[in-house]
Amino acid sequence: MGSAQTGTGKTASFTLPMLDILESGIAKARMPRSLILAPTRELAAQVAESFEKFSVNHELSMALLIGGVSFSDQESALEKGVDVLIATPGRLLDHFERGKVLLQDVKILVIDEADRMLDMGFIPDVERIVSLLPKIRQTLFFSATLSDEIHKIGAKFVLNPKIVEVARVAQTASTISQYICNTTPKSKQGQLRKLLKEEPINNAVIFCNRKKDISSLVRALKNHQFNVAALHGDMTQSARLAALKAFKDGETKYLIASDVAARGLDIPSVSHVFNYDVPSNAEDYVHRIGRTGRAGRTGRAFTLVATTDDKKYLSAIEELISVAIPEHAAGASEPKASETEILSEQPAPAKNSKKIKEEAVNATRSEAPKTNQSDTQKPNRPSRHNEKRPPAWTGGNNFDDPETIPAFLR
Repeated sequence: MGSAQTGTGKTASFTLPMLDILESGIAKARMPRSLILAPTRELAAQVAESFEKFSVNHELSMALLIGGVSFSDQESALEKGVDVLIATPGRLLDHFERGKVLLQDVKILVIDEADRMLDMGFIPDVERIVSLLPKIRQTLFFSATLSDEIHKIGAKFVLNPKIVEVARVAQTASTISQYICNTTPKSKQGQLRKLLKEEPINNAVIFCNRKKDISSLVRALKNHQFNVAALHGDMTQSARLAALKAFKDGETKYLIASDVAARGLDIPSVSHVFNYDVPSNAEDYVHRIGRTGRAGRTGRAFTLVATTDDKKYLSAIEELISVAIPEHAAGASEPKASETEILSEQPAPAKNSKKIKEEAVNATRSEAPKTNQSDTQKPNRPSRHNEKRPPAWTGGNNFDDPETIPAFLR
């Protein structure tokens, strides 16, 4: 059973020994020699990518079984026989029920991101898969946390395990500089744009709590000419892979993602992480900012705190990581909401209403025509082109605060 801080190389820790062990032996049709289970398509694809890199000088075959991809292509790969089978639980069971894969020859089982398997409800599927494997095998069980619940689940899959715990999830990497930015719901988007413009960003992952917020933020940032793309669970597999590839290749600078889609992704060059929404689960914060500062690199993480709930979640995060996250210097002098929004979104603040009244009275007096006391005729009115007129109103119509209503509109 292994637990280590994200970005420390768990994938290499089980892939490299597997290559050495599997070097001898021949794979049979539909009978993989080893099995790696991952909770999401992206994580499974990432493990497959790592395997391809590490095995470049080995003659070992690999198959990737994930949803959103043609069954026929996966079946043809299984027919040839594979040394390493990398799969998500649901798609593996689909192939098993079709009779396209047999699991009685698996010598090594790897269960990766077990805590995420638990969160996503995959443990019953994993239990069923493990029941189909030989009793004599080597099992490696990896989890970001080794809580009592994870130990209880692990006991079903491993017998008298050696426990290797490199760093607890509560520890954030020392290579990451963390900051909070106090803001308001109205000025939140403006604050994010300000940070994106001011920070020396190579590329960045921006996290939202909800998929609908991802879509609206993508539209808003694109309207301001930011190079952004979305990544969330409702996208098709081809769209998710395309978004990830564009981000890795540098074609997309900003990736706006959900926790499920981005958990555990290894993109080494990410320079910044922005928590547009504060995660309600404190441990998700550690995983989010772990997308930067990987493999010894430095990174910066910013969290926008806009509501009382955000402050409550932030307190839980600081308690978990035992660190008081400092406020970003720019955030300390952050303008008010009415000043950060662009003119088309928010009217400029009006003068004090009492002062406006006084100015209006003075202006009227100064413009009033003078008449002789003996003049019995009706006083002359000033011509219209000389008349003092109120200034044109160019703001919006958001008059929630009576003090902001100009006198000439009352």
